[in-house]
Amino acid sequence: MVTKVASDRQGIQSIEVGFRLLRVLAATNRPMMLRDIAKGAGMPAAKAHRYMVSFLRIGIVEQDSSSGRYDLGAYALELGLSGLGRLDPVRLSGPILEALCEEIQETVALAVWGNHGATIVRIVDSGSPVTITLRPGTVLSLSKSATGRAFSAFYRSPFLKKMLDEELHEAADESKVAITTVRRQLEKTLTDIRAHGISRATGSLTPGINGFSAPVYDHTGSMVASITALGSMGEFNAEWDSPVAKAMLSAAAALSQRLGYGEKAE
Repeated sequence: MVTKVASDRQGIQSIEVGFRLLRVLAATNRPMMLRDIAKGAGMPAAKAHRYMVSFLRIGIVEQDSSSGRYDLGAYALELGLSGLGRLDPVRLSGPILEALCEEIQETVALAVWGNHGATIVRIVDSGSPVTITLRPGTVLSLSKSATGRAFSAFYRSPFLKKMLDEELHEAADESKVAITTVRRQLEKTLTDIRAHGISRATGSLTPGINGFSAPVYDHTGSMVASITALGSMGEFNAEWDSPVAKAMLSAAAALSQRLGYGEKAE
């Protein structure tokens, strides 16, 4: 039996038109006014409003009651995580994360690059009495978290550079420090990370919590994910050559190998 390609099939045009609005929201990393969404999708605001009402009902978008701005909703996140969950790194990481958690007795997680940045997609909790507020869907700071720093150091993306620059400008404004100084401090941190092949954060994002994050590469030599471990400062050894760091690097190398990464890909 011959299967026809999608372009030869009769579809529902209104669904295709409506998804133009969702693409505008997905491409803009902030809540938007209806008029701006409609303009981006190339349709009248009145027409866009009818679509947004339906999207609100099914939870794929949400609206702030005070500002009236729209953003992607819980169901959109659910769909996004489901799609990310079908990526090979996520599917293959399970046994490796379980083994790593058992070895180092710390909470471990896998992150990939999503529409809004470095996104946690899988977690193995160590059961430690220390509460670590991390869950699937969490998007982490590119400059302050171990996970974000791993992507900042090793991931190749013009979009990442843009997001990182915006984050650094916000940090400079909040701290009243010159943007050149903030950039210089981060670049020094990233240089250390690249030299050791693993990133770390010592209480810079969550007070009292240390973290390591090791990059995972695919068969092309491109970073596709990171393996992160988190623990309390008193128990988690954040030295570059600590047993935790070595176990992290070993786990990331094992997952990279499963994805076809090797010397020829470097």
